[in-house]
Amino acid sequence: MNSGSPGGSGGRAAQLKHTGLRPGWTTGACATAATTAAYTALLTGDFPDPVTITLPKGQTPSFALAVESRDADSATAGVVKDAGDDPDVTHGALIRSTVRLLPPGSGVVFRAGPGVGTVTLPGLPLEVGEPAINPVPRQMMRDHVAEVAAAHGGAGDVEITVSVDNGAEIARSTWNPRIGILGGLSVLGTTGVVVPYSCSAWIDSIRRGVDVARAGGLTHVAGCTGSTSERTVTELYELPEIALLDMGDFAGAVLKYIRRHPVDRLTLCGGFAKLSKLAAGHLDLHSARSQVDKPFLAGLARAGGASDALAAEIATANTGLAALRLCEAASVPLGDLVAARARDEALAVLRGAPVAVDVVCIDRAGVVVGRSDVAGPGA
Repeated sequence: MNSGSPGGSGGRAAQLKHTGLRPGWTTGACATAATTAAYTALLTGDFPDPVTITLPKGQTPSFALAVESRDADSATAGVVKDAGDDPDVTHGALIRSTVRLLPPGSGVVFRAGPGVGTVTLPGLPLEVGEPAINPVPRQMMRDHVAEVAAAHGGAGDVEITVSVDNGAEIARSTWNPRIGILGGLSVLGTTGVVVPYSCSAWIDSIRRGVDVARAGGLTHVAGCTGSTSERTVTELYELPEIALLDMGDFAGAVLKYIRRHPVDRLTLCGGFAKLSKLAAGHLDLHSARSQVDKPFLAGLARAGGASDALAAEIATANTGLAALRLCEAASVPLGDLVAARARDEALAVLRGAPVAVDVVCIDRAGVVVGRSDVAGPGA
């Protein structure tokens, strides 16, 4: 595949320039390329290889075909996804599109083939029962079908079946089962370009998780930093699975989206060290972008009754957990203090949105080591 050009001077293009990393192409771009090649072959008898498409922002990447076959009324083409330098679970996946002619007036109909999921819960940008082919990729495919039809005398009435080899297995490593997309992967992408390490896919999945919970009528959701914290909040609050947001390191993404799309109550649950970063005002909890501030913890502990000597030990502790253990031995409730401060930081980001917030800190075994009260306009 030709890398093309990200285009523009800001946003995703600026990020790529800054990182020096190689961009890739979304599943939606790959499906569009495969569809374009298959429909062209159906009308002309020949598969264009490479096949060139136009992305929403004007880039014109070319894709080599990995698969091609044709019969009387259908053709199939396949493209191997290149995610560039992004650690995308779908990198290297074979995206296939089978295009079949339909009677005049049928329009463009989308189907989920093997490895592409089906929507089973409301709250996504697709109706329940629809194949998990998102709106922008659908429009890209419609546009390219229309262009091919105009160029080669076709009617543009086709059924497009998108499939992904081993997609059901790959989907187990995504959010799809959690948000009710069953049977495989989603065909995604709003620009067609994958920006390496942009974290956009994870943040988008957080937003879709909130949408699904709200559409399901849930009033209490939980942002969790990992599977252990998910288990803890499930035990504490008996929340259904669709109420659990896989927040990871992106506390800010959860809070900013819920600020615009409120729920009555938000619980944040995670490891003590990660949530101490939120307590200190960090919204990105990744170890590469924020660190546990031991002097900050020492100040909290001192306010909670720690002696000067204990505060000095905390300030030079090796890890956040070590600081917590020092306080536990001295009966200083550092876990509760961190949880309360993290809750207050979360409320500050929510800016008065009608959301009540509480925070639960755990250790690596999932034991609760700190909790805040519920507070906020929605309390």
